[in-house]
Amino acid sequence: MSVQHPEMAGQSAIDPLRLIDELKRIAVEQLGAVPGGLYRPIEEQLHESLRTGSESAQRKDLMAVLALRQRGSGFVMKFRELIGRSFDDFCGRATVGRSDAPLGLVLEDDLDFHLAGQALAESIASRYQRPLEMLGARFDLLAAALGVPGGANPVGALLLANAFVQTFHEAEVSPSLREMLFRQYEQELAKVLGELYGRLNTQLAANGFHADPRSEAPAQAAGQKPAAPPPSPLDATSRILASQQARAWLEAGIGGMAPEAPVQARPAESAPAPAPKPEPKAAPATATPANADMFRAAPAARVQHQQLRDMLHAWREGMLAGTSGGRVSGEHAPDRRLGERRELRPQEVRSVASLLQGEGVRTFEAALAGKGHLHEAIREEMLEGARRLGLDPDRTCLDPQHEDAIDLTGLLFESMLRGNAMVQQARRLFARLVMSYVKVALADDSLFMRGDHPARRLLDGLAIACEGNEGTSPQEREILERADDIVERVVSEYNEDLAIFELAAEELDSLLEQQRRRADLAERRAAETIHGRERLQHARAEAARELSARIAGRTLTPTVAHFLDRHWQHHLVQVLLRDGPDSDRRPRVLALADELVALDEAAARREGSAVASRVLALHSGLVEALSSSGLDEQVAGEWMAGLARTLAFPDAPRETRTGVAVPEVVEEEAGAAVLQVAGGTDTLDFDPAVAERMRSLHPGDWMRLTDEKGHEAAVKVAWISPLTGRLLLVNRRGVRQLVASPEQLASLVRSGHLFAEADEKPFDEAMRLVRQQLGRSAARVA
Repeated sequence: MSVQHPEMAGQSAIDPLRLIDELKRIAVEQLGAVPGGLYRPIEEQLHESLRTGSESAQRKDLMAVLALRQRGSGFVMKFRELIGRSFDDFCGRATVGRSDAPLGLVLEDDLDFHLAGQALAESIASRYQRPLEMLGARFDLLAAALGVPGGANPVGALLLANAFVQTFHEAEVSPSLREMLFRQYEQELAKVLGELYGRLNTQLAANGFHADPRSEAPAQAAGQKPAAPPPSPLDATSRILASQQARAWLEAGIGGMAPEAPVQARPAESAPAPAPKPEPKAAPATATPANADMFRAAPAARVQHQQLRDMLHAWREGMLAGTSGGRVSGEHAPDRRLGERRELRPQEVRSVASLLQGEGVRTFEAALAGKGHLHEAIREEMLEGARRLGLDPDRTCLDPQHEDAIDLTGLLFESMLRGNAMVQQARRLFARLVMSYVKVALADDSLFMRGDHPARRLLDGLAIACEGNEGTSPQEREILERADDIVERVVSEYNEDLAIFELAAEELDSLLEQQRRRADLAERRAAETIHGRERLQHARAEAARELSARIAGRTLTPTVAHFLDRHWQHHLVQVLLRDGPDSDRRPRVLALADELVALDEAAARREGSAVASRVLALHSGLVEALSSSGLDEQVAGEWMAGLARTLAFPDAPRETRTGVAVPEVVEEEAGAAVLQVAGGTDTLDFDPAVAERMRSLHPGDWMRLTDEKGHEAAVKVAWISPLTGRLLLVNRRGVRQLVASPEQLASLVRSGHLFAEADEKPFDEAMRLVRQQLGRSAARVA
């Protein structure tokens, strides 16, 4: 069974030298950042050790790590150079600075590095036995195609160990720190080696270098002579390290020297076949147990991506046939149907993209503003760039993979701008990045599959920084200015090395962390404000119901009725707010109202002496109620005297009271005119199932809301009222956008103003919209 990327099936083989350059680029890109990830985990480990003890050796190791970090860029450059040099050595290129001096004695510390490097190589070889065997056989076939002697695997276990030894052997580190460095290096390699070996195997297989011995089993069963004798019983690690020449090369690497033809021993069963034959598509390589988690998600992501590409092809064919409803003109439509045109080579396409990087901003900005389609604008710029490089567009065309990259990038940016409220300045920022992302997509389709892709992280950060940002506050202006600087740096410095995206994403993320804290604070304030207002309204409604139950249909004097309506009702509201509905004070306040009503009725029945004594017993409760309205004890005493005089006259005028109107608990929405679409609460048009789904939402769930101007933006459920069940929706800055009940939200879903399906990350949300768009187009074509 061979390893072949499903998206590369059928791809024509390229020149072996260009293939080596491509493999070198992939290896340097994925391995180049490994040394930079060594220091922080070791620092944290040493800090933890120092908290539990105070050994001077640990303090010295910590100082040594800090010194290594200061020289980190130099170590990274040297490591990348060594990885690249291994590919140059493989194909017999002269390497500047390479020494052919004879081997000599090494110091004891260097020997320790050598022994640690050997142990590391053994561990890598054992851990990645199967991918290394396949790579070794395929690199032998590639060496034969290049016409050079078979050499060591440029990313084999010994070479990776030697690169690390050469990079750090001159650093002054203690034995304990050296052990930590090697251990951390192996852990950092584990994060990238599985994917790297898979990509290299896939790339080699896609270009015709198939060397899996199991694929030859059927042929041997049919009577063909075996290509090699059975393998020896030695395990993979022993076979790889058995070569004395490889051991000598590792020792020479300590002094910065390398032999002219380092060889990595391989099992005989992996010997190159005399004539490789094309193989059909096959599943990805089986992951080793140590990297099973890393490989488990890759097939699913690739299957989804292949489905996306299939929908994209149907969408494109629909445009070409004029059935998709798109506005693609003949000039800008995909032109690969013209058989007499030569497909541009990958290097030519990358050259055109590099020439145009940072150009076409006005054209792209107009397309993102709705004046045309972005993928058309990209093709137009690519055609013009090809002319400037001397490539006649009438005789050349893009191959399907390049068209996929252009179309997906165009649809991605359009969906991202459509699904997030972007002002004009934000559109200009994204327009400047279009060609850089086309260049990324042309070189690496994992942009659309890997959630941790650096370019993907940067686009997420920019969308979050720019969404709804009009620069009205100093903080918002600072974010826009920093985002502008970051975009300018990416456009000017990106040259097929994703490190610039990684650095830019980290810088922007640190800036956005301040915005997230401000958003969290704004969310809490908005929730507290709404909750306080709801509690006040509920307390007022409760007090009105209690008062209405006590005076409705009763005949009372104006003095008692006024006290109950003003002072007592206000006092009950304060008790409910401060002490809660289950407090001990609430029954006492209700008993005060009941006693006043009973006293008024007793006075009407001429029970004078009994009324007087009962009024005096209410003194403390009446003073407390009046104090809630801001009246001091002297005023309360005067009011008490007036009440006593009123109740002393049985013939005082009385009126029959009606019930008190209970105020409706409503929230006045500022800036939520979109709720007007839902109509009144009695005329809401909604699906009960959708309303039930709205009730099941939790804080942190994301949706998309379209305002009255037609602008679409992401909103998050920030808080759910425990009193009314209403949901507070805020934007990415924590600003309140809507407070509505589940029924109102369901009504907005029915009217098309709210979309419950949304992803938190802007890139994921944009890709979801792309899939929806392509799915609808494919359905129309079908």
